[in-house]
Amino acid sequence: MSDNPTDNSYRVTADELRQFIERMERLEAEKKDLADQQKEVMAEAKGRGYDTKVMRKLIALRKRDSDDIAEEEAVLEMYKEALGM
Repeated sequence: MSDNPTDNSYRVTADELRQFIERMERLEAEKKDLADQQKEVMAEAKGRGYDTKVMRKLIALRKRDSDDIAEEEAVLEMYKEALGM
């Protein structure tokens, strides 16, 4: 092994890179576990008679700003009236 400083800095960089890669791999595994848990929750809700499509819409709505939702609903009502619905 040489005492070249470049070799040491490469070794440190390789170790650091490996750590980043391994952290990302762990996060990917955790993300998959969470997605599996979400599927289980939805399957359980569906089994209890809940409409999971509507539940997903509610979850998306809860993430949005209430003013945006109100504006969208107002436009929807206006369009429905225009179509006689």
